[in-house]
Amino acid sequence: MTINLRDYLILCKPRVVLLMLLTMWAGMYLGATNPIPWWLWITATIGIAFMSGSAATLNHIIDHRIDAIMDRTKSRPLATGKLTVNAAWTFAAIQGMVGFLILYFWVNALTAILTLLAAIGYSAVYSIYLKRATSQNIVIGGLSGAMPPLLGWTSVTGQLDPQAWLLVLIIFTWTPAHFWALCLHRYHEYKKVSIPMLPITHGIPFTKFNIVLYSLLTIACSLLPYAIGMSGQLYFICVLLLDTGLIAYALKLQFATNDNKIALKTFQYSLVYLTGLFLVILLDHHLMVN
Repeated sequence: MTINLRDYLILCKPRVVLLMLLTMWAGMYLGATNPIPWWLWITATIGIAFMSGSAATLNHIIDHRIDAIMDRTKSRPLATGKLTVNAAWTFAAIQGMVGFLILYFWVNALTAILTLLAAIGYSAVYSIYLKRATSQNIVIGGLSGAMPPLLGWTSVTGQLDPQAWLLVLIIFTWTPAHFWALCLHRYHEYKKVSIPMLPITHGIPFTKFNIVLYSLLTIACSLLPYAIGMSGQLYFICVLLLDTGLIAYALKLQFATNDNKIALKTFQYSLVYLTGLFLVILLDHHLMVN
């Protein structure tokens, strides 16, 4: 892979997209009542991946000036000038159009439209407006990033079901604490670029308290699949272990004196948490079916 191709790949935020695809696959398999045709699995995966990559690229374009200021993002292709904004716009447009057409013609119209709305919500509503307008930006804007399980569900069912929204709810409640932990770790960088994240507008103690509250809310939502019979005992036991780690890190951060170090560990564990939860719900569903 050449350096130029790698720069384009970076624009797609591949690690974020891969986690989104994992949650999308969970939605597919939990929503399916029959074996999923291989062509449907491939087209849904490619279509959603392309549209997610398009939205991520648009986020790079919108944020490229502040990315150049922050240490975490200053090496991104647009911030360093390795790629031009025009090239990024073209790349985003091609990804978005190809992804939408794949979903519309080879999956179903509902999934194509919902994926488009999620992409617009992230790249336009969140990145352009909410991120710079309110400290609740990640709470409101987090809905767009929580949509992949629903997209996977609709790709095999063609309809909106309550169980799919439950999977969305888990990610929706998980997102704020996950991102606020990163904001605490990068507090001075966000302060430097004047982005109104919660630690900047309401202070570090208030943010740490809200991380605890949202962690508790995430834990409550994570138990709902078992409560409604959507998952079995394997999921229940494993998610309890994951939940224990989640609240342990949140409480450790709440009472920590070294906010920066524990905030990073809390952020990293939150990624392990969500990945583990959706891997376990997939495994549990496979064992229940078989």
